[in-house]
Amino acid sequence: MQAYVWDLIILGLYFAVIIGIGIHFSRQSGNVSEFSLGGRSIPWWAVLASILASEISAGTFFGTPGEGFKNHNYTYAQLMVGYLLARVVVSTVFIPAYYKNNVVSIYEFLESRFGPQTRRFASMVFLFTRSLASGTRLWVPTLLLVVIWNHWNPERVMSPWQQFWITGVGLVLISLLTAAYTSVGGIKAVIWTDVIQILVLFAALGFSLFFLLGHIPGGWDGVSAKLNGPRDLTLWQWKGDVPASSIWGEIKSVLASEFTVWSAFLGSLFVTMATHGTDQDMVQRMLTAKNKNQSALATILSGVADIPVTFAVLSIGILLYVFYTHFHIDPHLPSANGVPDSARIFPHFVITMMPPGLRGLVVAGVLATTMGSLGTALNSLATSYSRDFHFRWFRTPEDESKRVRIIKLSTFAFTLILITIGLLTALIKALNPSLSIIGIILGSFGYTYGSLLGIFMVGLFTKNRGNDLGNVIAMMAGFIAVALLSNLPNELHHMITGNALYHNPDWFPIIEFPWRIMFGTIVTAGISLCFRRKDERSTSSPV
Repeated sequence: MQAYVWDLIILGLYFAVIIGIGIHFSRQSGNVSEFSLGGRSIPWWAVLASILASEISAGTFFGTPGEGFKNHNYTYAQLMVGYLLARVVVSTVFIPAYYKNNVVSIYEFLESRFGPQTRRFASMVFLFTRSLASGTRLWVPTLLLVVIWNHWNPERVMSPWQQFWITGVGLVLISLLTAAYTSVGGIKAVIWTDVIQILVLFAALGFSLFFLLGHIPGGWDGVSAKLNGPRDLTLWQWKGDVPASSIWGEIKSVLASEFTVWSAFLGSLFVTMATHGTDQDMVQRMLTAKNKNQSALATILSGVADIPVTFAVLSIGILLYVFYTHFHIDPHLPSANGVPDSARIFPHFVITMMPPGLRGLVVAGVLATTMGSLGTALNSLATSYSRDFHFRWFRTPEDESKRVRIIKLSTFAFTLILITIGLLTALIKALNPSLSIIGIILGSFGYTYGSLLGIFMVGLFTKNRGNDLGNVIAMMAGFIAVALLSNLPNELHHMITGNALYHNPDWFPIIEFPWRIMFGTIVTAGISLCFRRKDERSTSSPV
């Protein structure tokens, strides 16, 4: 236990700083604007740090090294191309429209453009999807607890139920602590803790790379010498994973593959326009900047900063593959069905190989990513629910402090919802250890965010197309289209019964998660454009 004293000291200091920031800003969140948008007074560099803290969740911290470990290459980094291009679109089109309409919940823009039904339906989609996506992320950092338990008890095999209870306790504690400083200090507390958290994260990534390279003979040259596969260390992948003999077969293969050049330029473009332009969780950070220009600067620079971060975490995964395959054979390496569990390789390395102090820093980095993304998720969920539903359904208090109190109570309510989703995810993962982290997290919003993006694009780029009824029909159609193209009904039926619900014809494409939002957007926007605005009630004009 003495070996963990320095780790505990570092973690204690980290939590003390986080709680102190929340208490400090509790006195500056007396009205809704301050609590939800920080009075639009946050400097651009702090907004930039907060955006990065949200993007680099614990799922990324463990899941992306897992992709590097599994594939031994950088093809996942191709997606950064679309991520950066999308930020340019968001900064020049979406953000100016939100500042122009002075919105707190971005779905207020949809009401001014189309009507109340579109606003409520879009906000409902966000509340459901963000709850699902953020809830599934919660179990990721608790993998450390499983790894620690296995390290202390190498001869005892943990049962699925033991793993579930261990991860569940950690999940609840992290969630309640995050909810405490979020509800007390509002968005200011979230953003300024994000600044601390991103610094801790960068330090953890840097030390992890340095430590790994120092434990592989020859450094990076030694790594390159051990990777001789046809796709090892490659960045660009033009063709899909499945060989094909026809043009349509090649297209199907690309749509069924996660990381190709095509998904980088098209799929990830739509993914990021949706997550950074139509998701209250992300946009609310952007709207805390002093003006639209500072917001745009922070948004675009976050895309630039994402590139080295992504290469760093992928490099950690590649280094781990070489380290454990060629230089340090570990009989206790986490595995699932006889195959190394890529999701638990990095935490296993942190706990078993890193020296005291440095190990505590990396663990603090993992907690930082979790609490950073969870904090803004809770704030944005509470803000959207309160402004889009509660204040419209119930008598709105005149006193600003009472409005803030409602948002704070909503924060804790959503904390309970996310904890429930996180516990269910932990149980599913314990019973199905081969599930991919990235697939779980990104897949959850791929089904619905195309519908959101399609409606926003019609509202931003047209003047007279789309109305309340047509938009609801279009969004439902977008969801159904993505569900069918991703084979969701079959997968759910197979999970429950073990049998397929139906058989797709050979020509039918099954799309992977980078493509889901693009197809959902196309279907939703196409149907919405068929409907014309019925009245002249909208005061907004496209940007």
